[in-house]
Amino acid sequence: MTKTLYLLRHAKSGWDDPVARDFDRPLNKRGEKAARTIGQWMASNGVTFEHVIASPAVRVIETLDGVWTGYGRKMEPTWERRIYLASSASVLDVLREVDDAHETVMVVGHCPAVEDLVFDLVPDDGSSPLRDEVEIKYPTAALAQLEIPIDHWADIGKPVAHLKRFVRPRDLDASLGPDEE
Repeated sequence: MTKTLYLLRHAKSGWDDPVARDFDRPLNKRGEKAARTIGQWMASNGVTFEHVIASPAVRVIETLDGVWTGYGRKMEPTWERRIYLASSASVLDVLREVDDAHETVMVVGHCPAVEDLVFDLVPDDGSSPLRDEVEIKYPTAALAQLEIPIDHWADIGKPVAHLKRFVRPRDLDASLGPDEE
């Protein structure tokens, strides 16, 4: 059996926006466009998922709004506060709680957790050129697809995954990159 995990980093947020808390920082215009673009790519490339777990930060909520617009279908995520500015270990703990009936899950969150999850789950043995791309940068609104040979989400954590796809907004629209964070 194989589980599929999509890792979506929130789109580019507006650092110029005067908000009191980082949690409340919204997307900027480029981020809004990137989220729609990734959603369109997901729809045109047959990306499907049964369950979405997302950080409740404003920039993640707005990223999902844009993704759903581009994707053409909305899903109600499970809002999980533990994903906000979490470590990869914390996100793994959340994933270990997922019902095994869900074969395909998407996590929408923040770096460094989404990036570190790729490093934690995909072997560093030189066999994955996409992993090398993640090492260079996991930009905002990038999406990774991992195939994990496990039967139960509770077993996630060993570096046995295959990084099947890694899509950055700039791969789809040159005006969306490079990221300068």
